[in-house]
Amino acid sequence: MGIGLTTEHRALADSVRGLTRREAGHDALARQGVLGLHVPEDRGGQGFGLLELCVALEVLGERRVRGPYLPTVLAAAAASRSPAGADLVGGLADGSLTAAVVLPAEPPAPDNGPTLASGTNDDPTHPPAADDGPTRPPAADDGPTHSPAPDDGPTRPPSTDDGPAGLVGGHEVGLQEGVSTDRPHAAGPRMALGAAEADLFLVPIGAGGWALLDRADVLAEPVSGVDLDRDLCAVTVVTVPGERVLGAVPVRELAAVLLAADACGVAAWAVATAAEYAKVREQFGRPIGQFQGVKHRLAAALVVVEQARAAVWDAARALDDPCLWLGERPSDATAREEAPVPPPAGTALGAEARQAAAVAGTALGAEARLAVGVAGVLGVEAGVRCAADAIQVLGGVGYTFEHDAHRYYRRALSDRMLAGDPGVWAGEVAALALGGVRRSMEPDLPEEAAPLREAVRAQAASLRAADPSERRRRFAEEGWIMPHLPEPWGRAASPLEQVIIHEEFRSLKRPNLGIGAWAVPSIVRHGTRDQQERFLPGTFTGEIVWCQLFSEPGAGSDLAGLSTRATRVEGGWTLTGQKIWTSLAQYAHWGICLARTSPDRPKHEGITYFLVDMAAPGVTVRPLKEINGDALFNEVFLDDVFVPDDRVVGEVDGGWRVARDTLAHERVALGDSWGPGSRHTDLAAFAARLPLREARREQAGRLWAEGQAISALGLRVTLSQLAADRSTPAAPAAPAGPAANGVPPSRATTTAGASPSGVATASSASRGLIATASSVRKLLGMRHAQAVSEFCWELAPADPHWSRMILATRAFTIGGGTTEVQLNIIAERALGLPRDP
Repeated sequence: MGIGLTTEHRALADSVRGLTRREAGHDALARQGVLGLHVPEDRGGQGFGLLELCVALEVLGERRVRGPYLPTVLAAAAASRSPAGADLVGGLADGSLTAAVVLPAEPPAPDNGPTLASGTNDDPTHPPAADDGPTRPPAADDGPTHSPAPDDGPTRPPSTDDGPAGLVGGHEVGLQEGVSTDRPHAAGPRMALGAAEADLFLVPIGAGGWALLDRADVLAEPVSGVDLDRDLCAVTVVTVPGERVLGAVPVRELAAVLLAADACGVAAWAVATAAEYAKVREQFGRPIGQFQGVKHRLAAALVVVEQARAAVWDAARALDDPCLWLGERPSDATAREEAPVPPPAGTALGAEARQAAAVAGTALGAEARLAVGVAGVLGVEAGVRCAADAIQVLGGVGYTFEHDAHRYYRRALSDRMLAGDPGVWAGEVAALALGGVRRSMEPDLPEEAAPLREAVRAQAASLRAADPSERRRRFAEEGWIMPHLPEPWGRAASPLEQVIIHEEFRSLKRPNLGIGAWAVPSIVRHGTRDQQERFLPGTFTGEIVWCQLFSEPGAGSDLAGLSTRATRVEGGWTLTGQKIWTSLAQYAHWGICLARTSPDRPKHEGITYFLVDMAAPGVTVRPLKEINGDALFNEVFLDDVFVPDDRVVGEVDGGWRVARDTLAHERVALGDSWGPGSRHTDLAAFAARLPLREARREQAGRLWAEGQAISALGLRVTLSQLAADRSTPAAPAAPAGPAANGVPPSRATTTAGASPSGVATASSASRGLIATASSVRKLLGMRHAQAVSEFCWELAPADPHWSRMILATRAFTIGGGTTEVQLNIIAERALGLPRDP
């Protein structure tokens, strides 16, 4: 999918990818404006934002481009946030200046601890200067003496100034407003991303402050790192001119997001490279990509990539949102007041909004810090995980210099080291989430949504004022329950209207149709007019309850292997067989049932879709007690159950096509409601009341990050659909059924591929995206629900809710397609790996 969602973002990614195939140097990136994508136009940039920059950085990471571009764009992002950097931003944006940035930045703490002295190496992130670097003699009484910097660095004379000492042992000393800091300083070396020959050095000056210094203000020596293609240096600050102090700009947060974008590119390359290799590398007479172990490893890696992309995308959006920054600089207060309302999420902000965001607050608000923290937890880890998996799939060649895999693994390790310990980020996420901070995941809608919202809001108010029985009737008659269905069953609502209805009707608690929500779209699309009029109104009003008679003892995930027989008799069919795992069968009035009508045909053919009266003679229901003590599941025995011809949905022997619609909607519904009662928000509300050890807080932060990223995945799908709908011509209204007027079922309606948010798809491209996204979200969501339940139960084993959820959630990775089936779907459909023989 890529970090970017819009057509413009995809075009940008393609452009940068094409550029790197021709020439990938720093100068080429500068000429094409890549280095200034996020810099306001009045400061020499392109006037876009960090989201666009992340789109480009993902491609550069995928191509493993060398050069100083990453520290340079990071320094430009920081300098754009401060008046002190105004004169330097243009040079960084046009490539005439390069930068190095001290990383990893220290996390916020009352005391960051001393900086390592030269000659010690207890912490690899604070390396000593190279062996041939300058020797530091003891400081004289009248100030520290420094030997000349190497090459063209100036000699620093002794100082007799008894004023502020600037950086001493990593702490800020005397950098008060109005006090000059033009004097030598004593500070140990710090690792920096960038070359020792860089023009500018972005360095911390204590208490969250940063300064952008000239090469003459520091002593820098190259150091080696695990990444063979990335320059690092050890930086010692000598002088901090007061006019170069940027203030408390969020360099650490900016770095985490930009490095995570780079890591997403690394991860994407790793997954694609390993998948292509798995398609052609043969062992034991077949491609290794056909072996389930390899297939599942790569599918799981793709899931990690998509989760990381969602986290980085959301963090970049948060950093680009001027409403999520705190604090004003006096000279820029009016700019913030006049900042326009941001356009829809996932799109490029206009130049004025970008500039307002760049010069607005200097400190991130809690919601933005939460989004960045999630990226810090998930983003860089994805690069390491996927690169390691690629080496594993490549085997021996991946462990040699004959292949580039090791270089990508090195880059991923470097990204993680420079971004800072993901465990520390997780602790910060936990502190914010347990403190009540929440990240909004509502889509920002275009201007044309305003009149639609007014109309829907008025209808919602009218329904809210009605008594419950009248409200339920109107829900059904006015098409509010499944508004994406064609009239009269729905409202033929566009994706945009569906989103608005979802938002405005949230407090109204529309009826949950249960299994009916899976059956209704199939009846609408494939059923006759008589079937629709007979079953749909009662389903919407709650008078008809449905169950699903699909799974059998010998046909679970392999549904097409079912053996229930349907034998032709006068006026209809008799069904004989056994179904299992049938939810709510003991309460259902009707069941949607698959049975084999032509056993001599291939297994996906010869299956027919029936509507079975659960009160008919020959139907026997036996409840099954589950591990949590409930009896939701049932066995259902069908002994010569008669089903008339007018209860066949679709064509005889064409039931697999109808069933695919039902299964698609089932997978979507499960993905939408993942982990009810065991979401990351449930965890935060529960754990906030309990004392947690540090290790537990980190674990809570990781779980929150996973949950928030899953929510971001859902939002990305919704936004993709809204964009597709705006670019797709309106389809004709769906017919009552394929037999109504001969319209092919493929044009009947768009309900077959609904998004995880319940928004109907608008194009075949969207349907393909949603099919994969549904499996990804289900896989992530159901595992996540299990992990949340286990975590909370361990905190309070006697809590009734979590004692129930730790048992109930075991079913989540089984029902609606097991984890293993979902991994196969992702591997085969998204990565193109060969199907099992």
